[in-house]
Amino acid sequence: MTRSEGYAERSACGPSERGRASELAWGWGPTRVKMPRRRQGAGVGPRDAKKRFGQHFLEPAWADKVIRAIDPKPDEVFVEIGPGPGALTRRLAERARAVIAYEIDRDLAAALEKSRPLNVGVIEGDFLDAHISLEAEPTAPSSLRVAGNLPYNVASPILFKLVSMYHGGVHFSDATVMLQREVADRLVARPGSKEYGVLSVLIQHSADVKRLVTLPPGAFRPPPKVQSALVRLRFHPVDPPVRDAAVFESLVQAVFTRRRKTLANALLAFPPAVRLRPAVALKAAELDGRRRPEMLTVAEFVRLADALTGDSR
Repeated sequence: MTRSEGYAERSACGPSERGRASELAWGWGPTRVKMPRRRQGAGVGPRDAKKRFGQHFLEPAWADKVIRAIDPKPDEVFVEIGPGPGALTRRLAERARAVIAYEIDRDLAAALEKSRPLNVGVIEGDFLDAHISLEAEPTAPSSLRVAGNLPYNVASPILFKLVSMYHGGVHFSDATVMLQREVADRLVARPGSKEYGVLSVLIQHSADVKRLVTLPPGAFRPPPKVQSALVRLRFHPVDPPVRDAAVFESLVQAVFTRRRKTLANALLAFPPAVRLRPAVALKAAELDGRRRPEMLTVAEFVRLADALTGDSR
């Protein structure tokens, strides 16, 4: 099973989301999205972050900067991941057509539900268990976008989940998310840099990534021990196309376990290459076996995977 297939398998509605499925309609009306019935109550007050969820809440001044970078438009619908107390949620709601907010913390989800704007829907549950299906209608939004302050401990799985959903037919135009700076560095890394690795290759195969803003620890409450960064991923069909996505992903993961070895030696960590003999695969892909895996471009990894595909089945 490939990494993205594994996350795709988790996309069926989870227990907490199933409980709210009847309340949420992904039918696009002429002016707004149908939302769950609004509950009356007080807004979200100060609270302690829960360490098990990796929560660091964005301060209002920085939320304004993030919104300017996102630049929401009135005809856009946002899927927000990890709204927390709603610092971004309310700012998005003021500018966008609708917001669907996924919150795993039941206390935060309940508090946000009580005070949410009318064009905001709150789903209590793990976004990694989310299932989003959109019906093609004349009144569908012109753009479906993603925003979020991602928990550091599950940021990479969420990114792969978004890629999997995009290739599964949920065509997000982009995702603007806050990440630990080191993760952002890997997302935008180029071949030959120390940050370049599995995450760089697999995400860049499906998205163009741009760093937008660097956020200091003081931008969050409580402040994390690291700096953060806001990045934008613009999704696209895999480029270049690959014959077998499973072979491509397995190959990339295998050779980066030996990133300092020559490519000929690193391929010994990938069983299909051992059966075919690395020299044969490298010749078919027109690659020099003396190069290191960290020097290969995404396109070169695709060529090598294609050279190995027939023998790996």
